[in-house]
Amino acid sequence: MTDPIATLIARLLAERWLPREDEAVRRVLIDAELRDDLDRRLAAAGLRLLEHPYAAHVAVGVARAQENEVFGGARAWAASNLQLDRDALALLVVLWALLVLPKRQRQIARQEREKAQAQSQMFAEAKPVPVGAEVVEPINERTLLADFGDKLGGKTRIHLNLGLLARQGFIQRRKERIQEGPLLDLAFDYERIASRIMDGALAFVVAEARANPPMVAGPDDAHGDAVGEADLPAPHAAEASPAHAVRDDEAADPGFPEEHDLDDAPTRDADEEHPEHV
Repeated sequence: MTDPIATLIARLLAERWLPREDEAVRRVLIDAELRDDLDRRLAAAGLRLLEHPYAAHVAVGVARAQENEVFGGARAWAASNLQLDRDALALLVVLWALLVLPKRQRQIARQEREKAQAQSQMFAEAKPVPVGAEVVEPINERTLLADFGDKLGGKTRIHLNLGLLARQGFIQRRKERIQEGPLLDLAFDYERIASRIMDGALAFVVAEARANPPMVAGPDDAHGDAVGEADLPAPHAAEASPAHAVRDDEAADPGFPEEHDLDDAPTRDADEEHPEHV
């Protein structure tokens, strides 16, 4: 007699990820007894299931209790087990912020909106929240190069790292467009990382605004405006995109945010972040 849980674990290890719509995955996610059995067997091997209700795929990663032994056993705290360079990991964080963060925010907003509508309707029908890459627009590679080329190693280095991340399953590239790959949504813990990235972006915008304060008009200003339109901060400063979390000072040391120490960074504490897959 076949063991469905053992088969599912073997498939996850061999294929590295499985779609949420897979029959075996769906059965585990809706059956509490099967899920408990899966979690128990993975924990016995120092692993855990990586899944999120809004993610389109599932995978396995190193259990929290084993992270220190796995990632902290060498001279420095390892950021991942994929031998990604510092600039590749920085690019991974930028792509996660540009693709996963807006997708998750739209998913949460849609669910809250539908929940509010359901409360006003007696026989409201629950609709599934979209989880695929189509929820957010893909990134144009030329735009990525224009915004981050000088911070992430230049055009050649970025193209090499994009190819590496695509082979690892983090992204998909089609006609100079970058879309979310099966592992990107699972690479980092959203609940632990999202606020750090957004707070970092906000801190950058505030620092930029303080470094370039608006010009205050004198008493002889005929219009009496305190601040002229030409002196207002640039529009992009008001729209704090998560991508602004990569700052000039972090470009020299792209361990971004600070908690994401990379392969050759100094030794850090065991609770720092790294990609969650194996």
